[in-house]
Amino acid sequence: MEAKKSSLWGQIVAGLWIAGWVAFKFITGSTSITVGDVVLSGVSIAAVFTPVYLSILMDKIKGIK
Repeated sequence: MEAKKSSLWGQIVAGLWIAGWVAFKFITGSTSITVGDVVLSGVSIAAVFTPVYLSILMDKIKGIK
């Protein structure tokens, strides 16, 4: 498996883990969820996929030349 595909799978798992953890916290209600938790989870998921975005952007720039 090439590096981009394995990296993408790792990022998908990390994104699902973050979303699942936040959903678990919400469903159990054992701890209160603040706006900061929601924002942090969104930023974390976006940050996990940043290498994919950059790779797509770099491939497009490479294709222009």
